[in-house]
Amino acid sequence: MNDVTPCEPNPNIKKQIETYVEELKTEAHKIGSHGLSEEEFYESGLFEGAIERARGQKSATMAPKKQFVALVLNHMQDKGFIEDWEEAGAANRHDLTITLKSGKIAVVELKGCLDGNNTNISDRPAHAEEFVTWSLCQNKTSNLRKGVWSGIHTRMGADIVDLGKRHDGLIVWDWICNTIARPCPKVAEQPECVTELGAHKLPPPCLYAFPGTVPSPRNNPKPAARSVESVEILKAFYNCFGGSPAEQNVVEIEAQMKGADLMRKTTIQRDGREVKSSKFTAIKRR
Repeated sequence: MNDVTPCEPNPNIKKQIETYVEELKTEAHKIGSHGLSEEEFYESGLFEGAIERARGQKSATMAPKKQFVALVLNHMQDKGFIEDWEEAGAANRHDLTITLKSGKIAVVELKGCLDGNNTNISDRPAHAEEFVTWSLCQNKTSNLRKGVWSGIHTRMGADIVDLGKRHDGLIVWDWICNTIARPCPKVAEQPECVTELGAHKLPPPCLYAFPGTVPSPRNNPKPAARSVESVEILKAFYNCFGGSPAEQNVVEIEAQMKGADLMRKTTIQRDGREVKSSKFTAIKRR
């Protein structure tokens, strides 16, 4: 599991998808009640239009995310790991407000696979004592290793250094984890670590603790790293859904100037070992 996250797409499913796509393209005219001949079907654009509409509907819906989040947080509240939670509402640029057992307020921003510009769209509200991102990647074939690294280093890390955005942590975990589409190495090694919740058999979440202060080339070039247990909302997930201390991730971010360029270096450690590190790279803004 020596990578940014142990998750990786099931290679057999990827091959099956490639085969199925070719079969679908050649057999699509036989499906449905359109009444068109094979030639008319492919000339009409019906196939392409249906694919695009299905993709749009899939991308637009938040229902599965909200259902999963509610299931998880209600479970955490029932078991006494958090005090309360509520949706923030459409007027806010964050998604959830969670009251922790200490009374501290944690604010959560829900995101997808972390490899798009949407990852950067968030504001830490004034009342947030802790602020974390929760990645729920609905794309079953997405390469989470690339997506999580992109989110941490290229997107969130750049905002932390350049814009002074304070992020306390990251949760990478959803209902696709520990399914045929995304087998979980944690479960392969520790079958007893699964939590049955509704229809889901969930592995422990992947948790990442960020530095507690913002890196600054002159005044704070390499802030002290933090453990998952030092961020209360991450600790609540860890205590509720289990896992091994050796699976928890520590993110270090270092900043420096090189000429006129603001540079940052990102390192992820797990169990005291470096699992992923960048070189110093410039932060480029359009």
